[in-house]
Amino acid sequence: MERTIASIIAFSFLIFFGCQTKQVVKEQENKIQYVDPFIGTGFHGHTFPGATRPFAMVQLSPDTHIMGWDASSGYHYDDRQIYAFSHTHLSGTGIGDLGDVALLPFSGGDSIKPVATFTKETEQASPGLYKVRLDNFGIDVALTSTDRVGFHKYTYSNTSDRRMMLDLGHILQPNWGHKLVSNDVEVVSNEEIRGTFRTQGWAHFHSVSYRILFSEPADSIRMFTDGKETPASVPSKMHSDKDLKYHFKFPASDKPLLVKVALSPVDTDGAVKNMESELPEWDFDATVAQSEQVWNEALNRVSMTSSDPVVMKNFYTALYHSMIAPFAYQDVDGRYLGMDKQVHTAEAGYTNYTVFSLWDTFRALHPLMTIIDPALAADWGKVMVHGYKEGGILPKWPLASSYTGCMVGYPATSVLADLVSKGLAEGDLSVWAEAAARSSVYREDLAEKFKGTRELDLITRHTYFKEKLGFVPADSLPESVSWGVEMAYYDWCVSKIAEHAGNKEVAEAYALKAQNYKRYLDPETKMMRGVMADGSFRTPFNPRYSAHMKSDYTEGNAFQWSFFVPHDMDNFIDAIGGKGEFETRLDTLFTTSSQIDGAEASGDITGLIGQYAHGNEPSHHMAYLYNWTDAPHKGQERLDQIMRNFYTNAPDGIIGNEDCGQMSAWYVMSALGIYQVCPGEPVFAIGRPMVDQASIPVKGGTFQIKVNNNSAANKYVKEVKLNGKKLDKLFITYNDIVNGGLLEFTMTDKL
Repeated sequence: MERTIASIIAFSFLIFFGCQTKQVVKEQENKIQYVDPFIGTGFHGHTFPGATRPFAMVQLSPDTHIMGWDASSGYHYDDRQIYAFSHTHLSGTGIGDLGDVALLPFSGGDSIKPVATFTKETEQASPGLYKVRLDNFGIDVALTSTDRVGFHKYTYSNTSDRRMMLDLGHILQPNWGHKLVSNDVEVVSNEEIRGTFRTQGWAHFHSVSYRILFSEPADSIRMFTDGKETPASVPSKMHSDKDLKYHFKFPASDKPLLVKVALSPVDTDGAVKNMESELPEWDFDATVAQSEQVWNEALNRVSMTSSDPVVMKNFYTALYHSMIAPFAYQDVDGRYLGMDKQVHTAEAGYTNYTVFSLWDTFRALHPLMTIIDPALAADWGKVMVHGYKEGGILPKWPLASSYTGCMVGYPATSVLADLVSKGLAEGDLSVWAEAAARSSVYREDLAEKFKGTRELDLITRHTYFKEKLGFVPADSLPESVSWGVEMAYYDWCVSKIAEHAGNKEVAEAYALKAQNYKRYLDPETKMMRGVMADGSFRTPFNPRYSAHMKSDYTEGNAFQWSFFVPHDMDNFIDAIGGKGEFETRLDTLFTTSSQIDGAEASGDITGLIGQYAHGNEPSHHMAYLYNWTDAPHKGQERLDQIMRNFYTNAPDGIIGNEDCGQMSAWYVMSALGIYQVCPGEPVFAIGRPMVDQASIPVKGGTFQIKVNNNSAANKYVKEVKLNGKKLDKLFITYNDIVNGGLLEFTMTDKL
């Protein structure tokens, strides 16, 4: 009786919510009209168009591409086939994983693994909703979701042949080592399936539990094990390390078949609770309406206008993409799987998250969130410190409770230092400082603990040489320069955290380590170069040379790595000869030939202007460096060029991997006219705004941006005023923003 009453109440709420949504959206500007989820699904953007909610566990999307670099999200715009609709995806990464719990409706034929075909004319996507017609099966598909539950709606043209495949052998990137580990499956009834699906890939250990519920019982169930049909009984339980596929056939009907799939990182009980809490009823349209409302609330964190419709769509699509990862990785009852692979129950107010592409996102996504959602930014900091407590080291590209060991250095320290600098750090700062320091050094205990896995392989080798020699020898390890200059910045971040924690000794020690970038700076070429074990620079030297994972630079070359000293810009500029020389070096960067030498150059070197490469993160701050010269207008000109040419309203409209929101967060910040060059120092450089006006709710009221005389021709900043006072330098502080007020630009076409 209690469950019946609860269900009635929940259903009444959904009806009420659905009726109220249109009224609420009228009061709150409808921002989802400007979002196009297909932007970034072409070229090498690696985004997906499917249904999700802000920072939600479920990303329900079609898988059209399962092997190769452009399969990283499971989808590529050029494809015309669909293998399945799976419930977890990565947004814009350079490596693929996930693709959990895959379903595909079909009709006709008798293939064990049917494949659907479609045309672009029938494909539609908006925040929280995806639609497509499967042409060869005559089925209209609509997908939506809550935070933890995917919701499918299948309408069959052949009403007497309504079938569906559950693919529990579905793997994205099998050619990259992503493999099935095991399946535990319980066929509860002809309308309910539960189980746990375990894989190993980029995430060394990944386990997802699920509950699948049909709106009507199946007439029959067939099971296939490694491609051979085996008896299927109801009810039944089984454990297998095999590729399992189930085919369900439903009674003839002209009604749509509805399917709900709840996920849990813990167990099937968690999946059951998640479904009962978030989606107890079967109202598909009400769930779509709720998703629209949730997305409108999220997107209205920045209210902006532009006379250019291209800018409107670019901006809100970028803001949308910046709200997909990281995602909450915790059940409604507070349970989650920690970095120690143990089940934890969160204390009140804590939410566990995963999928932090930190090497990318520390640059713009995290600084953006400190402005538009500081509480969430603070929560992410707590997750990183919890990760240290659970796993022994700060998370480094954490995926599904696994350290992937991916990319350069220990970038979590940047996020923590930035929170500390902005007064957003919560908890014991001495623990924060301990976590940062212990994550920056070679650890024999962790090297032994993770022996044989990729989880800490990279960080232990490079940090060993940094601590022993003060630099990483180019003849000992690849990517030595990139690691060296980034670790210098991260050590500065450790110093700042320790300083705020009151640990003067650690702060001073790491401030000295932050100067290690100078070991790579060649006074003759003014570039960062590989240093051999004997202290000499590597020769011969070709600044255009790039070899993926085999040169002295990560995903780039000397041009793209010789300007990364965000924490010590003034001394760096003096070291290369002063502001005039620095301006000349920047000019050369943007105007030299775009030729890249090396047969194995990284595919991430895209969006080239000279040797500036906007398609990869090491270049993202460089146009703003002109603010340290006497020619900031040159940076404004480059920013205009980047935003107009490398962000467009098309599937190939993101010039490189989206990288879990970094490419898009860069655009959002830059379009607003501000960018934080050095996270950890709460100062924002002024750039070239694309918006005409914007407002952001902040703790002090509202931060407003107004841009006078804005146009494509007027790309230069003539004057900037903060609260009516003209700025002498093109910088503002974090407090200037969150205290509220007006930042007013006046633009011109004159230099």
